[in-house]
Amino acid sequence: MGGYNFPLSEIRKSKAVLRNSMRTPQLLVLIAVLFLPAVARACPTLAPYYPIPGQTADWQSVDRALAPLLSECLLSSEYFALRGAAQLNTGQLTDALESLERALLLEPENGAAQIDYALALFESGQLFAALEVNERLIERNDLPPGLAPAIRQRQSNWRDLTRDGEVQLDLLLGYDNNLNAAPADEQLTLTLSGESILLTLNPEFQPVSGPYVNFRSAGRYRFLAPNHQHNFSASVRGRVSEDTKSDLLQFSARYNLLRPDQNNAWQLQTGVNQLFYGGSSLFTGSDLGLRYQPPGDEQCRPDFLAAVQFQHFHGQAQLDAVETKLSAGGLCDFPAMFNAEGRQRVSFGLSLLRNDNLDGNRLGGDRRGWQLNFDWQQPLGDGAIYAQLNHTRQRDGQPYSALLSNNSIRRQNRSYMLLQYRKPAHFFGENSTLMINLYHQYQQSNIDLFKIVDTTIEAGLSFRF
Repeated sequence: MGGYNFPLSEIRKSKAVLRNSMRTPQLLVLIAVLFLPAVARACPTLAPYYPIPGQTADWQSVDRALAPLLSECLLSSEYFALRGAAQLNTGQLTDALESLERALLLEPENGAAQIDYALALFESGQLFAALEVNERLIERNDLPPGLAPAIRQRQSNWRDLTRDGEVQLDLLLGYDNNLNAAPADEQLTLTLSGESILLTLNPEFQPVSGPYVNFRSAGRYRFLAPNHQHNFSASVRGRVSEDTKSDLLQFSARYNLLRPDQNNAWQLQTGVNQLFYGGSSLFTGSDLGLRYQPPGDEQCRPDFLAAVQFQHFHGQAQLDAVETKLSAGGLCDFPAMFNAEGRQRVSFGLSLLRNDNLDGNRLGGDRRGWQLNFDWQQPLGDGAIYAQLNHTRQRDGQPYSALLSNNSIRRQNRSYMLLQYRKPAHFFGENSTLMINLYHQYQQSNIDLFKIVDTTIEAGLSFRF
């Protein structure tokens, strides 16, 4: 599946294109009506200029022959329809649109002009305006019997472009030095009666390393409308290894509503995800967010986000919380480095985080913090390299535990890096891609229990349908 990716700027103007694009020709026609009626009536017959049926049309010659007749045919809808067809078939899209608009202003029911005008709108990227004009043709009762099926088929083909879906299947083999996300230190420092005591962790709570299989199935569907766009997605992801206690299974579903307004873009997004760990349901999260992108320059555009997430931990209600996030950043598009073809894309953002406990009895109480995120994508040969960097700093509002670190307030600094290389793998099929991922996480804390180091490397294939 797939289709043309019509830019949001074209969606913005699809409804108004017929009205706004005709202002200049309308003025020219008015001038012609007032000052040149006699000349317009002198337009000669155009029959000699029509292509001969059964022969290959020489549209360039037709355009050149019609050009000198402009002053005589200012009020001839037939003239502008024929010249617009010649310009359309010789790649003069802008001129063709203007000529065909003049033809329809002079004679709105000119069927030949309507047919070519719909095609010219479509080829200029104005999909919804093309659908609107083509629909008027379908509603006519005077279409030749042989032409009506082609017009209806064209409408169906164009309408299919407003709906776009994709299914993706990923299968990767990897190795993780900390499958169970265990503390990095083998010993914890406990505080008993004011004294510090070292406690050695049970081996089952120490990091477990080993190979794993990671699989993912995802589907995406997009629906375009004149003034907005709907995006739906759902995915199932799992990770299995010899350490079955750390096996993961995650379900997620998301919906985005994009609504551009002049040069601005608004996006309403919501989603839900469910996480199973070791065969048991661990976590359910549901979120709602609003993204705003005001106008920017040619390369960069500001990006703002406000989001809230409800976090429910199954069997541990004291951990339930509501987390709010306020972000400010940007999206940039630059020429690719290293003499590579294409563009490199950069996004960055700084977020303020607030995590409020719902139960009131969570260790550490409410949390506050901030997050810095940086994404980068760069073409590399016939593939691409993708990098993501993230740093999050959080601080509890209350002491975490009298047994840990002298009842200190917990502070956490978590950083992670993801490097991914993607390259077409045509030997597995036209829609297959080779993926290599390297992931490293480092979490530091003043409480030993929350010091975590995790490194993963994996490679596999991705298939798109």
